Amino acid sequence: MALTDPLGDLLTRIRNGQRARKDSVLSPASKLRARVLDVLQREGYIRGYSEEELAGHSGLRIELKYFEGQPAIQHVARVSKPGRRVYSGSKELPRVRNGLGITIVSTPKGVLSDAEARDQNVGGEVLAEVF
Repeated sequence: MALTDPLGDLLTRIRNGQRARKDSVLSPASKLRARVLDVLQREGYIRGYSEEELAGHSGLRIELKYFEGQPAIQHVARVSKPGRRVYSGSKELPRVRNGLGITIVSTPKGVLSDAEARDQNVGGEVLAEVF
């Protein structure tokens, strides 16, 4: 069965893994998923990720992060969905929790956090929000 929203699937796997207090979760690999995980790792929401072989296909093992027994990611949500794409200019990028969270944005310069996109003065598709 083909996935219609691979990024939504990745975020759901992370959310479910943290609710179940898992150390790591597995996800099928893609370039977009890897770039989103790069942003989450740079911003300190996950410990890291590595590429693995899953039943003949490449996959990603995501190492989840906890702080004092609580998940580092309290909330993760998909903003731009296959049925409704959401785009934003660099000046209009949404702030999550008044700057305490991040928005993940797909820009012409790659997948960036909202702060990085503002610094580079680029906008794009708003993929997800995390805090």
